[in-house]
Amino acid sequence: MRASLRWKLSLVLFGVVALAFASVYFVVVPQLESNLQEQKLRDLSRTAQASSSTLEDVMGREIPAGELDRIVRTVADGAGAQVTLLGAQRSSGPGEGGPSFFVISDSRATGEAERNAGLATRAIRSGRIQTAVVQGDGDEVGLAAAPLYFRDRADWVAIYSVNLADVAESVSLVRSRVLAGGAAALLIALLGGYVVARALARRVERLERAAESVAAGRYIEPLPVDSEDELGQLTRTFNTMQEQLQRVGRARQEFIANASHELRTPIFSLGGFVELLQDEELDPKTREEFLGSMAEQVERLQKLAVDLLDLSRLDAGSVQLHTEDVDLTELARAVAREFGPSINQHHTDLDLDLPGESVDALCDRERVVQIMRILLDNALRHTPEGTPVTVSADHSNGAASLAVADAGPGVTGSPSQVFERFHTGDAARGSGLGLAIAKELAERMHGRVRLRSEPGATTFTLELPAEGDGEQG
Repeated sequence: MRASLRWKLSLVLFGVVALAFASVYFVVVPQLESNLQEQKLRDLSRTAQASSSTLEDVMGREIPAGELDRIVRTVADGAGAQVTLLGAQRSSGPGEGGPSFFVISDSRATGEAERNAGLATRAIRSGRIQTAVVQGDGDEVGLAAAPLYFRDRADWVAIYSVNLADVAESVSLVRSRVLAGGAAALLIALLGGYVVARALARRVERLERAAESVAAGRYIEPLPVDSEDELGQLTRTFNTMQEQLQRVGRARQEFIANASHELRTPIFSLGGFVELLQDEELDPKTREEFLGSMAEQVERLQKLAVDLLDLSRLDAGSVQLHTEDVDLTELARAVAREFGPSINQHHTDLDLDLPGESVDALCDRERVVQIMRILLDNALRHTPEGTPVTVSADHSNGAASLAVADAGPGVTGSPSQVFERFHTGDAARGSGLGLAIAKELAERMHGRVRLRSEPGATTFTLELPAEGDGEQG
């Protein structure tokens, strides 16, 4: 297949060059010959027009034949052509054909009245110089017939003739040069095409071997990008693809490891509590504590299962977003009412710092509700009881924002780590998936989640576009 590709590219280049030279040989060269002949005839016609007056001056005069022959030869020498002077003899009877001709004089004494009769007849009837190309003795001959007038009557016709052998020689030389040049060009095209195709094939083979390695799970060093052509761009894209696949592979392994760990901990905990509950001597108070702890672990498993499902749907691209104008102030009040029992249990004061007017954002309502639940749950879960929490909304610079702030101890680690999957400062209080889900949902809606944290003041802000149109999915 590789050899076939090389030869195919070589033959394509060979065919293009062959077609170009065939066009020159069979179209351009014949057209050149025709143009050269036409130029010769135009020059001959102009010469005949210029010298016709000299011959017309002797018409009607009684001059010796030798003197007339001398004049004809002089005109022929000046024209650079053979000149044959024909006399026209018209028939007087009605219905007769064209005139007949006889030779009056010839610069080379080889004139043939019969061969030139047709051209001479056309010249007399049209009253203008007529040209033609005829086959002579081995070579083509260009003719120009000029009618000569005496007392407004065309009684003579001067036939000017030139040999067109030089045109044929020039065209033959061009043909031979085209053939020689074409043969050399075809050979160069064939060899050059093969060399170029071989170089391209090697680069394709390199990409093929690299792709096979990646397909087998063996990642390689980035391929060198040694050109800016299409193959160079393909190589650059391949390197980017391999880098992304490596990141995805590492993320998948980390996800599986972290998910297994997060699932294993509550399951082992539940198993331990079940064994303890099987003790018949267990007092009611301890049994009640164990059941409460089991309920917490079941709740943790339920939340982890929902988060894992959401992440898998985000990774698969199956999350459908329906964009609409949403009032963030009204949404904040609704979610705050939903968190009433959790806030009371946390002994926390929730402050709604919302403007009197609506704050409209272009987003998916249900996904924004999900993000706000994550942010509020995060604020309650990772702060001591009684820590104040504030929800605010604002609109500025073409963006709408919804913020959840708390007066807790702050976030450990860098802001970027907080949004990584399974990252959590307290494994007993969460799976570390909520903020990762919030970040990805916000980005799907062309927004973002920002974190500003210091001891005593931590704020998560959801920013969304405030205007636009269309629906995403």
